Amino acid sequence: MHVDMDAFYASVAVRDNPQFRGRPLIVGHVGGRGVVLSATYEARALGVRSAMPVSAAQRLAPQAIVVPPTHDKYAEVSSAVMEIFHDVTPLVEPLSLDEAFLDVSGAYRMFGAPRTIGQQIRTRVERELGITCSVGISINKLMAKLASTMAKPDGMLVVPEQGIIDFLHPLPVSRLWGVGETTAHALQRLGIATIGDLAHVPVTTVQHAVGEVQGRTLAELAWGRDSRPVVVNAPEKSVGAEITFARDINDLEVIGAELLRLSNQVARRLRRGGISARTLTLKLRFEDFTTITRSKTLSDATDIGHQIYEVVHDLLNRLNLQRVRIRLVGVRATGLLGTGLGRPAALFDDVYDDWSAVERVTDEAMERFGDDAVMVARLLPPEGTTGIS
Repeated sequence: MHVDMDAFYASVAVRDNPQFRGRPLIVGHVGGRGVVLSATYEARALGVRSAMPVSAAQRLAPQAIVVPPTHDKYAEVSSAVMEIFHDVTPLVEPLSLDEAFLDVSGAYRMFGAPRTIGQQIRTRVERELGITCSVGISINKLMAKLASTMAKPDGMLVVPEQGIIDFLHPLPVSRLWGVGETTAHALQRLGIATIGDLAHVPVTTVQHAVGEVQGRTLAELAWGRDSRPVVVNAPEKSVGAEITFARDINDLEVIGAELLRLSNQVARRLRRGGISARTLTLKLRFEDFTTITRSKTLSDATDIGHQIYEVVHDLLNRLNLQRVRIRLVGVRATGLLGTGLGRPAALFDDVYDDWSAVERVTDEAMERFGDDAVMVARLLPPEGTTGIS
């Protein structure tokens, strides 16, 4: 079963502001380079789509209401959604705040047939949380996900095993996992437009176009075969943070300050999760939208913001950037290792031991008094803008 909330951020905004019901609404930040995070179906009918600039969305739907995101509220609602799922089955694999796969094969005796379980979930989500969701039910993840997409908004679709081919083969090949724009173009050059077309092309032909591993995977998916299980408490594969500047900049001091802030964000998330990272990556996007990454793998994993900053700042310096304007900067940690107690996987020299202790004290202060309770001095706003001197 795949359960997906309908226009999650926008639905929460409408729930909390009933006067917006039935009107086009956009969740995002106005001005600068704010992008659409979510939109009601009334706004989508006017051409608004997630990830487009808010300014472009406003041109398409000038009558739309634009509200800023409230991430704490989304996290609260998401937690309640997941509790409803866990009341049905312990086998829940969240994909994001607003969607998850559920293996309900062991719940039939207690709750009834899959369709009954799906309807119970939909009813509870709407009654208890004031939002709607769509449910797809089938024999595996691929089919359940496709079914929930087809059921949107506020619907449910069951695709039984005997109906898989009739349901699947007329769909565009782009509906399959792993078929992005580049892969779709490669398949189109072979005359493959639908999943049925793909299913009837020799596997070796597909592999020649998209690669051996991906070609074999797509050939299986084209016949509705997907053996992936629902994975409970799947560990994060990466932890990252990034920012798109309001305007393109070429001030390396500003970029360095943002790297420090992002490094501390990533480190705090690592510590919260009781994990540390061996590979650190710097991401830059230039004014022409060209994006590059540079990475370094450490001998010992870390969850210390100061060390993460030193690594990514060194990667920045090695690029020797001159007279270039930067649109986005990001920091990402991969090669994650569980530490059990939220401690680094290995002890470093005295400098990093001291930083580790300091950062853990700041974690405690921020937990008690808020994220702005403690701040690196370099990141303070200019004197006179906050009342702090």
